[in-house]
Amino acid sequence: MLHDHAEGNPYQANCPTRRILDRIADKWTVLILSIVAGQPTRFNALRRQVDGLSQKVLSQTLKSLERDGLVTRHAFATVPVTVEYAITPLGASLAETLAPLARWASAHMDEIADAQAAFDQRCADTAA
Repeated sequence: MLHDHAEGNPYQANCPTRRILDRIADKWTVLILSIVAGQPTRFNALRRQVDGLSQKVLSQTLKSLERDGLVTRHAFATVPVTVEYAITPLGASLAETLAPLARWASAHMDEIADAQAAFDQRCADTAA
């Protein structure tokens, strides 16, 4: 139950559950976890695979995922240094939970686009 105090109450401003929901609702988290869930992945490979993700945002997201215990970071002593990220068991359980959400988004993107277009048209009609 979402409002059980033993499990946290995300409806209260200071509940830590909100920070967790913020992390798992982030599109970059969903995309990055789905990649590293398959296999450990290097930083630059992640950057190439996720179109539109800047180096700065990738670095910040990975640091947050590592802090949250969802991925691990391993640096290899190469020149230049090679950094690889792998999913943790906690991260894998989250990735399994998020996969249906990503599939739902993909399966319903046309319906959402149609609804948005209809809404925008209604707004344009009433503004005219």
